[in-house]
Amino acid sequence: MKYIIQTSLLTVALLFTGCLGLDEPDNENALGGTIVVDMDGASVKQSLIEANIPGVSEESTVYGYRAYKIPYLTTNQEGQTISVSGLMVVPTGMPELVYQVGLSLVSDDHGTIMKDDEAPTVLAQSTNSPDGSAIIMTSIAGFITLQPDYVGFGDSREQYHPFVLKKSLANASIDFIYAAQEFAAENNIKLNGQLFLTGYSEGGYAALATLQAIEADHKFLEVTMAAPMAGPYDMNTTAFGVLSQANLSVPSFMANVGYSYATAYNEPMESVFNEPYASEVAELMSGSYSSTEVDAELTDVTTGNFGLFTMEFTKEFFNNDQQWFRQAIVENSVHNWKPITPVRLVHCEGDEVIPYGIAELTVNSMQSLGATNVAIMPVESLLGISQKLGHSTCGLYAYGLTAQMFAQIRKNTMKY
Repeated sequence: MKYIIQTSLLTVALLFTGCLGLDEPDNENALGGTIVVDMDGASVKQSLIEANIPGVSEESTVYGYRAYKIPYLTTNQEGQTISVSGLMVVPTGMPELVYQVGLSLVSDDHGTIMKDDEAPTVLAQSTNSPDGSAIIMTSIAGFITLQPDYVGFGDSREQYHPFVLKKSLANASIDFIYAAQEFAAENNIKLNGQLFLTGYSEGGYAALATLQAIEADHKFLEVTMAAPMAGPYDMNTTAFGVLSQANLSVPSFMANVGYSYATAYNEPMESVFNEPYASEVAELMSGSYSSTEVDAELTDVTTGNFGLFTMEFTKEFFNNDQQWFRQAIVENSVHNWKPITPVRLVHCEGDEVIPYGIAELTVNSMQSLGATNVAIMPVESLLGISQKLGHSTCGLYAYGLTAQMFAQIRKNTMKY
């Protein structure tokens, strides 16, 4: 199951690398952070036009941006306070009235990555550009975009990444929102009080987990709207779908799930994986290898003597609802609660990785519990796209649709 939305969005970001003859910023220090990218709007526009990004032309308004690496503290899966990092991308060159009214925040949780080089702060520093989704949200839509690296990447690379584990992902996002608000206050960046949540794939899951945690424990953080995209909100259904197949389309996905859950729940790797994978999985998930490199080291056979998972593990999963893994994925599902905040689940109907039905199931579950402002946003139908879009292809369009939704709300309320 490939959650990584690197094809279109990373292509956008990498177009900025080297092709414009840009000088890297002098890593100028700001109070509480470091400037890692400083790009003018004209350069951004030219790169977007060259990339044939839908809706961008010479007549388009495109803003520049400053991207800051911000160190902050969060709580990991084990309840320990640790140092982490995130990228805050602030639009430049907007009308002065906008800065007087104040800027809106978008917390944008990134999709699955396995290599530390793909973390938002690391990518920005190495390529002189943030991830492509920040360019859509900031340069095109004019939002401040917040992208936590997550535990296990960036400044916390020595930690394991708690893949699709809701507590740690929510903590990293919420604590970065607080850190960004403090950074803005210290550096005279005016905010208008609006906060939007989004993210794609694992990031969609993280965004919904973040909203659930905010509504439960952070009442003073008011979310304007959450628009999670293409996330595996019901982990139980997701795992059933993957483990019931004879072969794994992307072995690194379930290896990542098995490794992070076994680590978090103190279960031995050999009780989950066959050898040699039980002995190798910690190194493969160390942040040194891409998903493609990890896939090359794994079998695509799901279970059995020569499969990735032991026969006993998968048999227990299907037949024993008291199995630790079965209970853990139910505990970490984020679909079965009643949000008060408006929620729009953005999903492509052609998604072959995270089926559209996961979004339908989530909406039905929330509405059955009394939620009154939850809906699905089918990307192809709403954008008038005749072909069905797969998981990787969908990302660019999903971000565009989400940016439009957020911008319309901002216009209705902030008048710009």
